[in-house]
Amino acid sequence: MAETTKVVAKTRDRAGKGGARSSRRDGLIPAVIYGDKQPPVMIAVEPKTIERELHKEGYFNHLMKIAVDGTDYDVLPRDVQVDPVTDKPLHLDFLRIGPESIITVQVPVHFRNELASPGIKRGGVLNVVLHEITVRTKASSIPEYFEVDLTGLEIGHSIHMSTLNIPESVRVVTRDKNATVASIAAPTVAREAAATEAAPADGAAPAAGAAAAAPAAGAKAPAPAKK
Repeated sequence: MAETTKVVAKTRDRAGKGGARSSRRDGLIPAVIYGDKQPPVMIAVEPKTIERELHKEGYFNHLMKIAVDGTDYDVLPRDVQVDPVTDKPLHLDFLRIGPESIITVQVPVHFRNELASPGIKRGGVLNVVLHEITVRTKASSIPEYFEVDLTGLEIGHSIHMSTLNIPESVRVVTRDKNATVASIAAPTVAREAAATEAAPADGAAPAAGAAAAAPAAGAKAPAPAKK
């Protein structure tokens, strides 16, 4: 589980578009905290405490603690609305997390030791089938990522879900408990072969073109057809 991020915010006086615009004019990001069978809390977030987190891997998996006027809320990010031109966050949604809350999240898959894979050394390609794996667990038990060690894998080898180190407190949400996560595929040679066939030997194309365009030396033009 990643370290909890502290976010500074203050209560919004008004809900709706008017209140959101007012927060943006003050240089804040409007947001809402909801869930855990409690009323929603309308807040405005200090941009500098959240914007750097938005671009990190696993943003939606990282537990946050939002300090709002002296009260701390344990939350998980749930949605981000961004400006289509500036890419700046316009609105944030946070899910309130209780001690016994069970949540569904997507955990990224990391691959290591590619240089220790004989298959990749020989030109094989790592074909990733699952970049993320959906799990259900408590917020305090969310894995930061699942790790796959490629050491010793040859071309044609596959990595399956059953080989991952998944904690007992984490339940994978999938019908196929042994789904393929990734494989070492053979290198493709089709493009090289096509390029070789498309490039004739030097001088071959001009000679062929000249032969097609002009009759052989000394050849007579065909006689006109009789009427």
